[in-house]
Amino acid sequence: MYAFDVERPTTIKEAVDALAAEEAQALGGGQTLIPTLKQRLAMPSKLVSLTGIAEMKGISKDGNTLKIGGGTRHVDVAKEAEAHYPALAALASRIGDPAVRNRGTIGGSIANNDPSACYPAAALASGATIHTNSREVAADDFFQGMFTTALEEGEIITAVSFPVPEKAKYMKFEQPASRFPLVGVFVAKFADGVRVAVTGASNDGVFRWTEAEEALSSNFSADALDGLSVSGDGMISDLHGSGDYRAHLVVVMTKRAVAGAH
Repeated sequence: MYAFDVERPTTIKEAVDALAAEEAQALGGGQTLIPTLKQRLAMPSKLVSLTGIAEMKGISKDGNTLKIGGGTRHVDVAKEAEAHYPALAALASRIGDPAVRNRGTIGGSIANNDPSACYPAAALASGATIHTNSREVAADDFFQGMFTTALEEGEIITAVSFPVPEKAKYMKFEQPASRFPLVGVFVAKFADGVRVAVTGASNDGVFRWTEAEEALSSNFSADALDGLSVSGDGMISDLHGSGDYRAHLVVVMTKRAVAGAH
């Protein structure tokens, strides 16, 4: 590690002001950033911890929408969302290990947009809205590629609003060492159609499988996906699996998610 300053604001305004400083970096749960600093892949001169901002924590329900503070830990999403959005709670309960779940935050995960992270799939499939200190961004516009989002310099995620679907399920084919998904699929059925989001598979990060959405919107059953396929072009290929293998898993995990949603 190297020397840097740490600020611990207690309000969103204080955090935004602190991030205006040169080479300042927001710090959520630190599950990605701290290892990055240790490897000197990033070297900000100041870290602005968001963990002390009470207004960025907790879960509330308004009608059919579940709003989760950006600083809410995975373990709290797993517990508090269970009664309102079971599929989202189950997703949170299987992120990483207990140490990760007790430190990592939903806002940090979505802001980082790791190509194999679980929350981006939930946000995209749910048609979520990402709230920042200055605006609201639809999930369809927020995720813009591997580790790339619509966030601007100094902008932080304060909350995420999830419309609660009629039925939903997240299924992931887990890499046992990292517990990241080789492929994860979140399926959400709403009154006006079905949304399917895939993580872990593409070099461009999380994406919607629109062909499956059209088929499932007409017939919400695993059989509706028979004959559909995903191209291996542009898929992640590494020692854990080729692009074609991941493309095959997209279909398999989508079918399992649909079956599980029933």
